[in-house]
Amino acid sequence: MPDSLGTVLVTGGAGFIGSTLSHALAPRSERWVVVDSLLPQVHGTGGERPAALHPAAELVVADVTDRTALDAVVADVRPEVIVHLAAETGTAQSLDESSRHALVNVVGTTQLLDALTAADHVPDLFVLASSRAVYGEGVWRHADGREFQPGLRTHAQLERGEWDHPGSVHLANSATTTPAAPINVYGATKLAQEHLLGAWAGSRDSHVSVLRLQNVYGPGQSLTNPYTGIVSLFSQLARAGRSIPVYEDGAITRDFVYIDDVVSALAEVVSERVRLPRPVDIGTGVRTTILDVARAIAEYHGAPAPRITGAFRDGDVRHAACDITATEELLTWRPRWDLPSGVAALQTWIADELDAGAEGLE
Repeated sequence: MPDSLGTVLVTGGAGFIGSTLSHALAPRSERWVVVDSLLPQVHGTGGERPAALHPAAELVVADVTDRTALDAVVADVRPEVIVHLAAETGTAQSLDESSRHALVNVVGTTQLLDALTAADHVPDLFVLASSRAVYGEGVWRHADGREFQPGLRTHAQLERGEWDHPGSVHLANSATTTPAAPINVYGATKLAQEHLLGAWAGSRDSHVSVLRLQNVYGPGQSLTNPYTGIVSLFSQLARAGRSIPVYEDGAITRDFVYIDDVVSALAEVVSERVRLPRPVDIGTGVRTTILDVARAIAEYHGAPAPRITGAFRDGDVRHAACDITATEELLTWRPRWDLPSGVAALQTWIADELDAGAEGLE
């Protein structure tokens, strides 16, 4: 491990993951420079430097689509490593605001690459925080052993309450075996980021290490953004003594991975300059139903039992879980947090934040 991490540029680095990562690595960097637009949906309308960002981090308030700003940052910093976190998130929102997601996620990535070209600078390594959304519905297996990719569940199918694919089971996603086949705009733009960075870096003798994150949760997550952080949303509802609404039939599954485990994976790749030969999956390897998560949070707060609503979101996947076997073969990283411990830690943090006057979801 190098004594200094050198110069590191982090796009979107003042958000949930970026701020937590800054505490792990900024003090060890020659320069840790963050470019972040401080989007009101995530950070509120104040526009102040987030308190969660480490003091050693240099913050440049700018959008990744602002080529002039990127030109200035890249020419000044000439980063050895770029951690690309900047992205518009939210499955449902991406369907309603497709251009916004494509502008930030796709064009923002190409603007960054063009800024590097203009500065005649090639970083040693890109580290991309990609998403489990690139898999779409993934691969399923019939009872007779045949595997298939069901693709998008249609609006009409969801209206009829046909949640699953009868007589089949979902297989855990793995970057080594599951073809990328996104079914929503957000997932498509994240896969585009992987391809764009890979094409540019491969032509410049740089490298891209791609980490496909499962559902990240934990302290530091926005308490006001309604499009991300279902565990945070459920926690606030239960804390207020309200029944948690659960979509579909409650049997949707996700792999919930605690923020510290995500940051430790990113930190290993950045610190060790790990040139991953293929994307890796960052999760716990454990799938949990949304109803089970809601029940655990409700019980913690003594709130009313969750209620199954039958509501649904277009473009949402039924099951998302990953197999981390291949990840553990390429990294020394291992997930340390189980869901009960992580949920309890999040409840304590939310209570402290709201008791201190932080704004939450109404």
